[in-house]
Amino acid sequence: MQISLDQDRCVASGQCVMAAPEVFDQREEDGIAILLTTTPSPDDTDNVRHATAVCPALAIQLTE
Repeated sequence: MQISLDQDRCVASGQCVMAAPEVFDQREEDGIAILLTTTPSPDDTDNVRHATAVCPALAIQLTE
Protein backbone atom coordinates (compact mmCIF):
# COMPACT_ATOMS: atom_id res chain seq x y z
CA MET A 1 0.00 0.00 0.00
CA GLN A 2 1.19 3.49 -0.90
CA ILE A 3 -0.33 6.65 0.58
CA SER A 4 -0.41 10.09 -0.96
CA LEU A 5 -1.73 13.22 0.69
CA ASP A 6 -2.86 16.36 -1.12
CA GLN A 7 -2.01 19.06 1.41
CA ASP A 8 -3.72 21.70 -0.74
CA ARG A 9 -7.05 19.91 -0.18
CA CYS A 10 -6.49 19.26 3.54
CA VAL A 11 -8.83 21.20 5.85
CA ALA A 12 -6.88 20.43 9.04
CA SER A 13 -9.69 18.47 10.72
CA GLY A 14 -7.26 15.99 12.28
CA GLN A 15 -9.42 12.95 11.54
CA CYS A 16 -6.51 11.14 9.90
CA VAL A 17 -4.26 11.75 12.91
CA MET A 18 -6.87 10.35 15.28
CA ALA A 19 -7.43 7.31 13.04
CA ALA A 20 -3.78 6.53 12.26
CA PRO A 21 -1.35 8.51 14.45
CA GLU A 22 1.53 6.26 13.41
CA VAL A 23 1.13 7.42 9.79
CA PHE A 24 -0.24 10.99 9.98
CA ASP A 25 0.60 14.11 11.96
CA GLN A 26 -0.30 17.79 11.69
CA ARG A 27 1.88 20.84 11.17
CA GLU A 28 2.07 23.05 14.27
CA GLU A 29 1.51 26.32 12.44
CA ASP A 30 -1.71 25.51 10.58
CA GLY A 31 -2.84 21.96 11.37
CA ILE A 32 -2.42 20.69 7.82
CA ALA A 33 -1.80 16.95 7.75
CA ILE A 34 1.61 15.50 6.98
CA LEU A 35 2.64 11.94 6.21
CA LEU A 36 5.08 10.26 8.56
CA THR A 37 5.48 7.43 6.03
CA THR A 38 4.18 6.72 2.53
CA THR A 39 4.28 2.94 3.06
CA PRO A 40 2.56 1.91 6.30
CA SER A 41 3.27 -1.36 8.03
CA PRO A 42 0.77 -4.19 7.55
CA ASP A 43 -0.40 -3.61 11.13
CA ASP A 44 -1.44 -0.04 10.23
CA THR A 45 -3.36 -0.87 7.05
CA ASP A 46 -6.83 -0.92 8.60
CA ASN A 47 -6.21 2.37 10.41
CA VAL A 48 -5.01 4.01 7.19
CA ARG A 49 -8.10 2.82 5.33
CA HIS A 50 -10.25 4.26 8.11
CA ALA A 51 -8.33 7.58 7.96
CA THR A 52 -8.97 7.73 4.22
CA ALA A 53 -12.67 7.08 4.71
CA VAL A 54 -13.14 9.77 7.37
CA CYS A 55 -11.13 12.53 5.65
CA PRO A 56 -13.70 15.28 5.01
CA ALA A 57 -11.62 16.80 2.21
CA LEU A 58 -10.85 13.51 0.44
CA ALA A 59 -7.20 14.51 0.57
CA ILE A 60 -5.81 11.00 1.14
CA GLN A 61 -5.32 8.56 -1.74
CA LEU A 62 -4.34 4.91 -1.44
CA THR A 63 -2.68 2.73 -4.02
CA GLU A 64 -2.76 -0.99 -3.29
